[in-house]
Amino acid sequence: MQILIRGGRLLDPLSKTDRITDVLIEDGYVTAIGDGLDFPAPKKKRVIKEASVSGFTVDEASTEGSMTIDATGCWVMPGFVDLHVHLRDPGLTYKEDIGTGSLAGAAGGFTTICAMPNTKPVIDTPDKLNYVRFKSAALSPIHVMQIGAITRGQKGEELADIEGLVDAGAPAVSEDGKSVGNAALMKKAMKLTKRLNIPIFDHCEDKKLAGQGVVNDDENAVRLGLLGIPNSAEDVIAARDIILAAETGAQLHLCHVSTRQSVEMIRFAKSQGVRLSAEVTPHHFTLCSDDIPSDDPMFKMNPPVRTKEDRDALIEGLQDGTIDCISTDHAPHAVSEKFGSMQTAAFGIVGLETAFPLAVTRLVEPGILSPLDLSRVMSTAPAGIADLTAQYGDGKIAVGNPADITIADPGQEWTIDRSKFASKGRNTPFDGWKVRGRVKYTICNGEVVYQDS
Repeated sequence: MQILIRGGRLLDPLSKTDRITDVLIEDGYVTAIGDGLDFPAPKKKRVIKEASVSGFTVDEASTEGSMTIDATGCWVMPGFVDLHVHLRDPGLTYKEDIGTGSLAGAAGGFTTICAMPNTKPVIDTPDKLNYVRFKSAALSPIHVMQIGAITRGQKGEELADIEGLVDAGAPAVSEDGKSVGNAALMKKAMKLTKRLNIPIFDHCEDKKLAGQGVVNDDENAVRLGLLGIPNSAEDVIAARDIILAAETGAQLHLCHVSTRQSVEMIRFAKSQGVRLSAEVTPHHFTLCSDDIPSDDPMFKMNPPVRTKEDRDALIEGLQDGTIDCISTDHAPHAVSEKFGSMQTAAFGIVGLETAFPLAVTRLVEPGILSPLDLSRVMSTAPAGIADLTAQYGDGKIAVGNPADITIADPGQEWTIDRSKFASKGRNTPFDGWKVRGRVKYTICNGEVVYQDS
C-alpha cells in the first residue's frame, strides 16, 4: 500500500518539526518527507475519484493500492497513544470488547492503546495475557498492548506472575480500579519492576477514605445530596507510592491525577530525581464539580471531577510538564449500569472518541498548549513512558519508521453525538457538546484504519 499525504502541517515532537510538507508511505513505512513529493516510478497517479468531506479532499490513485490524501489545513501527527483503556475483554464484553474498543480507538486517532487488567478473569498470568494478544491480532486494526495485574486476582495478597507477564508482552503492570493496600507488597512489586525495567501504573485511592462517596467532597456534594470523596483519598496513596518509588528506584506512573496536591507532589518528586510520570484525563482538565448539573450518572467517574482550583492545577501541570500525557481512562458500561442515581450507578465514562476534540477545544484554542505540545502529550510522551517505541519505531514521523499517523482537522466544528460512537459505551457527559477538532484519518502500519465520513 502506498499513501501520499499532501500539504499537511507535520507536527513531530521528537524532531521538533512544525511545517507544511508531504509524507510518503510505502509498505507500512515512511519512505520520504518533503515538498512536492509524488509516487515513485513506475507507478502513475491518475485521479479516478474525488470526495470532499467538510473541505477535506481525498484522491484515490488508479494504481491498485495507492491513494493520495490532500491534508491541506490539517495536522499530521504521530499516531496517538492511550496508556489507560478498559476494553472489558475477557468476561465483560457486554460493555465493550477488543473489536469495538479498537474501532473506537481508531476513530479517536489512536494507533496504540494499553488495556487495563481488571477484567473477568483478571489478567494476572501469561496465558490470560496471550488471550488478549492473539484476539487483538485477529480483530484489532490498531496496536493493543495488554497491561498485567500487580497481584493475583487483584486481591492485594500476593504478587502476580509479573515476570511471566512481561515475558508475554506486558509493557507495565497495574492494579487499576484500586490500589495495592499493603505498602510492603507494593514495595516488593516496585523492586521487581525495577529489575524488569517496566513501570507500575498506579491507581491512587485509599478506599477507606473514599468510603461510599461518588462525587468530590465539596459544597456541590451537599447541593446534589450525594456522598463525597475527599482529595486525601488520592493524595495519601500518591504520597506513599512516590516515597516507595524514591526508595526503590522504580519507575512509577500515576494514573488519572485529579487533585492540586498530587500535582504539587509530582512536581517536587520530579525535581528530586524520582522516576515518575503522570497522566490527566480529558474529563478532569475539562470539567469541575461546579459543572455537574444534577444527580446524573454520566458525571460519575473515579476519581471524581474536583474543584475549579484542582482543575486549574491539572492544566498548569500539563502545561509545564509536571503531568506528562493525556490518557482517556475509557470506561464503557451498559446503559443499565449508568442509570438512576450516581449513588448506585457504575463509575466511569468513555473517552477514546472525544479526547482529541476536547483537548483542542480546551487546551489548544485558549493557547494553553501549542499544536506541537498537544501532539507530544498524546503521542510521543505516552509512548516513551511505556517504552512502546521499541516496537513501533522511535515515536516520530521519520523516514524508515513505521507509519502510525493521525491526520486531523483542528478547525472543524462539530457536535459530539454518542449514538454514533464505535464503542459499545454511550456513557459520556459530553453528548451534545459543540467542539472543534476532528480526526479525519488514522493510519496504522501504513494502512488506513479509520476514515471520517
